[in-house]
Amino acid sequence: MINKYIDMKKIVYTIVFLSLGVGIFHSCSEDFLDKPAYGALSDEVLADEKGIEALLIGAYAALDGQDVVNGGTVALGGGNGWEATPSNWIYGDITGGDAHKGSDGGDQPPINSIATFSADPSNGFFNTKWKALYEGVTRANAVLRLLNEAENISEQSKANIAGQARFLRGHYYFELKKMFNMVPWIDENSENTNLPNDTDIWPNIEEDFKFAYENLPSTQDDVGRANRWAAGAYLGKTYLYQDKFPLAKEIFTEVINSGVTSNGLSYGLVDNFNHNFNAEFENNEESVFAIQMVANDGTNTIGNSNQALMLAYPYNSPFRCCGFYQPTQDLVNSYRTDEANGLPYLDNYNNNPVKNDMGILSDEPFTPDTQSLDPRLDWTVGRRDIPYHDWGYHPGYDWVREQSSGGPYAPKKHIYWQYHADTYSDQSAWAPGNAINVNVIRFADVLLMAAEAEAKTGNLNTALDYVNLIRGRMADNSQHWLKDYVDPENPLDGFTQDYAANYNIERYPEGYFTSEEQAMEVIMYERRIELAMEGHRFFDLVRWGVAQEVLNNFIDYEGQITTDVRGGDFNSNDVYFPIPQRQIDLSTTADGPVLQQNPGY
Repeated sequence: MINKYIDMKKIVYTIVFLSLGVGIFHSCSEDFLDKPAYGALSDEVLADEKGIEALLIGAYAALDGQDVVNGGTVALGGGNGWEATPSNWIYGDITGGDAHKGSDGGDQPPINSIATFSADPSNGFFNTKWKALYEGVTRANAVLRLLNEAENISEQSKANIAGQARFLRGHYYFELKKMFNMVPWIDENSENTNLPNDTDIWPNIEEDFKFAYENLPSTQDDVGRANRWAAGAYLGKTYLYQDKFPLAKEIFTEVINSGVTSNGLSYGLVDNFNHNFNAEFENNEESVFAIQMVANDGTNTIGNSNQALMLAYPYNSPFRCCGFYQPTQDLVNSYRTDEANGLPYLDNYNNNPVKNDMGILSDEPFTPDTQSLDPRLDWTVGRRDIPYHDWGYHPGYDWVREQSSGGPYAPKKHIYWQYHADTYSDQSAWAPGNAINVNVIRFADVLLMAAEAEAKTGNLNTALDYVNLIRGRMADNSQHWLKDYVDPENPLDGFTQDYAANYNIERYPEGYFTSEEQAMEVIMYERRIELAMEGHRFFDLVRWGVAQEVLNNFIDYEGQITTDVRGGDFNSNDVYFPIPQRQIDLSTTADGPVLQQNPGY
């Protein structure tokens, strides 16, 4: 049975899903598997518009990878919620050099090996993520299977439902593909789910997003649902990951020129960068597709909130827990700008590092960095003696569990504000959940992907225009740079007109891109500082073919500052994570394992 609550802001779901399977592999020798689940509804009962709509809500519910068991701190299929987080803070940011694990060395040790590229297939985090994503696939397939049997549904409704289900399935498989590479394709027509992972599934993902793009309406009744333009953006991203640059350019151009959100807003960049990470202003014109979160939903649990980041609040702070997910010094340094022109130091940003408070106690004097910085830094990273939203100055040492391991910084993009904490945070668990959506694709991401496609097809000026739209959002809206407090003792009293740091950002000058290579250097840099701490970095480095060089350089630099990454070593096989050993074991038949392990594991 599925209960749903939908309004124009959120798709909220509380699910006890049908017996459709969490894992995809199992032994057929157990008789109970051949019996219908107690209390499960039959296909005949569900095969109408109401029943299929309920199943579709279930497919959306899998987006956050979370179950509602034990108040909502469990991943779908078991494991801890943070192991399956759609934010990819572990699999995209920690592995990508944007963040440390944080906390202390002995807490959540499986992340330690992931961070140093020494994890093996038995690491349970990989199995948890795999199961949660395939649960999403299973639910999308259930919608498509029953849709073929449905009665009394208009062709228009069928096309919309099928488009949404295939969009969701495309998303789940995209996540699986970029993490594990060779994974089995299971669709609504698969009678056997124990299938080999010996075929590249990019064409299948492409077809799902093409279908969604061609069949979904431009707007939806509920803002959290996928529409035609979200499908187009995801299709372009799929092309980009395959180096199909002319196709990516074509679809991104359409999305940029004509795209609207599910609630009918023309795509654009919001003036205030921080509004992309504030629950009060979500689902704005920059939101292409976001996983919807809600707090204080009446269940007295955090099950429908952004709970997968519940470990990632400053330690010993008003948020209670737990000091994970600390930005790296390497990331912070990348926001340094040239005082003379407001541009970044592309090649040597670590030669002029941002001042930090390593080893300085919170009651000891400290003066923050006074040199030129990109204003996006302080909407992305919490730093000592800089306003931490409206919670007061970040105190540094006292809010860090173990500086020697995780460094001196705190995450910020997923941190809710004090002034609306009663509405947008949920305190019913041992750590808060919050109502901040997870941005899967936002319009800034689309512009930067489009810039890449343009650069790769020789259109350097257009690529520069797209990049400058991103930089121009910050350069032209200094009123939205972080300001200092009116009264530091009472941060809720608001902010002055004085900037919190020496911010300086300008567009790249006309004609700045002179070659594809130089354009790509800038685009790669801008993707990092614009999308930092949003789960993209590792996967970008892999698809650009620069992961080994960049990440080993990162380890060499950051290892001089913190202990956690020392001894790390990225090799060519680390571009994909290992197929979970548990799934290989479950796939085994009399002839051996059906699933084959990735090279190097």
